[in-house]
Amino acid sequence: MADPLDAFRLDERVAIVTGASSGLGARFARVLDAAGARLVLTARRADRLEALAGELTEAIPLPCDLGDEAAADSLVAAAIRRFGRLDVLVNNAGATIEKPSMELGVAELREVLEINLVAPFALARRAAALMKSGSIINVTSQYGSVGVNGPMAAYAASKGGLENLTRQLAVEWARTGVRVNALAPGYFPSEMTDDLFADDRSRAWLRRMTPMGRTGELHELDGALLFLASDASSYVTGAVLAVDGGWTAQ
Repeated sequence: MADPLDAFRLDERVAIVTGASSGLGARFARVLDAAGARLVLTARRADRLEALAGELTEAIPLPCDLGDEAAADSLVAAAIRRFGRLDVLVNNAGATIEKPSMELGVAELREVLEINLVAPFALARRAAALMKSGSIINVTSQYGSVGVNGPMAAYAASKGGLENLTRQLAVEWARTGVRVNALAPGYFPSEMTDDLFADDRSRAWLRRMTPMGRTGELHELDGALLFLASDASSYVTGAVLAVDGGWTAQ
């Protein structure tokens, strides 16, 4: 019997990670690198991408604005040009505007949807067209499944849309060899949650609201990411894997 852990390896595979300059994206890049993947890293901050690429075994930093329609083509083309293949796409880049719904402008809503929903669709479609087989992982949120007790209508709408887009693409592409799944984190430390984690009352609220009584630690996403990226999930598509301490189970 083969070692079951071998299915989680990504040796010689090529992965694109968006939003890789900090937080969850940087962590995802390091985890995929440790599993043997070669990486194309993208975000807006070139200096951070270059520093991260310097830490990894084989990675190229490609700063870009995912709101640019040409970004998807350039990222996928760079992966093929440098490595000759593409096997994994992690659509991690995200944005939010925290305003009450009655104050949120339509242009602001469109801005968040462009980054959180339209750009992942464009990149997934471009990647799937060139993958012989592979895994697309859309990073959503626990708030893709439930409402937010706060002024985050744009974020919740975009993540809910991305969650169901994941299911739709999974069904459409199921016979092509391309799997599409979503990773839905709860509260983890990142740039987006810095203010929340820095406030004692907010941290107490998070602990109270989470069935496990605590927020997540970054390493607790590693296994879920590797499962979805690798052959360990070869018969899984259209799934939303929540890593949220039980939040969405309530």
